[in-house]
Amino acid sequence: MSDTVVEFDRRMLEALICPRSHQTLRYDADQQELVSKSAGLAYPIRNGIPVMLIDEARVLD
Repeated sequence: MSDTVVEFDRRMLEALICPRSHQTLRYDADQQELVSKSAGLAYPIRNGIPVMLIDEARVLD
């Protein structure tokens, strides 16, 4: 098994929107999340792939 970290392709941000608010997302490289301020959610990025499921999102403080 490889320890290689797959980077998120920032160009994907142009095509992705929040499934709850239908607004744009901000990429948080430190947390490896796509953040929707309007919905108050952060969607995880796993192995370079954004998980755009509301049930998988973290609620922002």
